[in-house]
Amino acid sequence: MSGDRERSSVTVRIAGEEHTIRANAEPDYTRRCAQIVDERIRRIREQSGLLESHRAAILAALSLTDELLQARSELEADRRETASRAENLARRLEDALGPDEEPS
Repeated sequence: MSGDRERSSVTVRIAGEEHTIRANAEPDYTRRCAQIVDERIRRIREQSGLLESHRAAILAALSLTDELLQARSELEADRRETASRAENLARRLEDALGPDEEPS
């Protein structure tokens, strides 16, 4: 999503209801976000039986937030591992080149 874009309005359908969303994002991106939320709500309703719309929306929000936090945690772990590997590689290169040589 870009903060430089003008706000645009997009009408989406979530849980059987139409909503007009104003956002700085591309309309297709907003539609995709709405589609993901709609799919999650539908899946929760199917798995748990008929729930009120607001309860299904809350469970969908919690489920998506859980996925987001897990993805952030995995990304941070990957960043730490990459940084550690880069440091190890740099140390090995320095050791291999010796004290008087520097990589070009």
